Amino acid sequence: MRTRTRRLTWMGVAAVLAAGPYGTSSARNSPQAPPSGGETFAALPGVRLWYTDTGGPGVPIVLIHAATGSSRVWEYQRPAFAAAGYRVIAYDRRGFGRSAIDPAGAQPGTGADDLLALANHLALDRFHLVGTAAGGGVALDFAVSFPRRLRSLVVANAVGGVQDDEYLELGRRIRPAPQFDALPPDFRELGPSYRAANPGGTERWLALQRASRPAGSPPITQTSRNRITFALLEGLNVPTLLLTGDADLYAPPAVLKLFAARIRRSESVVVPEAGHSVYWEHPEVFNRAVLEFVRKH
Repeated sequence: MRTRTRRLTWMGVAAVLAAGPYGTSSARNSPQAPPSGGETFAALPGVRLWYTDTGGPGVPIVLIHAATGSSRVWEYQRPAFAAAGYRVIAYDRRGFGRSAIDPAGAQPGTGADDLLALANHLALDRFHLVGTAAGGGVALDFAVSFPRRLRSLVVANAVGGVQDDEYLELGRRIRPAPQFDALPPDFRELGPSYRAANPGGTERWLALQRASRPAGSPPITQTSRNRITFALLEGLNVPTLLLTGDADLYAPPAVLKLFAARIRRSESVVVPEAGHSVYWEHPEVFNRAVLEFVRKH
């Protein structure tokens, strides 16, 4: 059964902001032994992935960043989700942040396979998976490939990597090349309301974006494990939250509706005056939506 799309009004946003602490009672205990928290490298086949882990006995939430960031961009989410009782893991995808690409190393594989290797390394059984933008595409690919590893899936502000011809043509219409790619990254990824009201936050986002892929970094050559199509997504049986901003230039609400129509166990949230980075532009709203969703699963 497909569920309705919720559009958060400004009154609803204000209620979220005033809702107070997230609480700890809703995070069901994980069957694994409580791990110690920290940050380090995971030595995996063909790659060393940098990750942070809050530790603790809570159910794990794994965070996957966009193509304009690293694990550091989740600074608003990690403490909030940990305070709610969850074990929060964020990692640098291969080629981002500290997870360097070795030009002489193994073939790049896929983001889904890297995540599987990291989950196995950390002895994660089943976990909640949250991906934003390009990280949402990796999350969808993982969910299609390894659905039994997931308690739930959150796909935020994501184009999703769908390869259907009509969908690719839609992308060309809403993001015409080369004009769209020539825009500064903050124009493409942060909504105009946020840029106008939060110059300091915009500069902080840009600093994290620049640090994630320094000049001269090797190109990212990973592909998807699956050829993602809407027909394939119709078979996905993982509880899924779809979230976007109403000013998202990559994945506007019309795109979210296409995914909501295909993913049968999906819920949808549209955040007003938000662009392609709701997790950063409206972190309280993002966190509340995610926590309300994952505690049901």
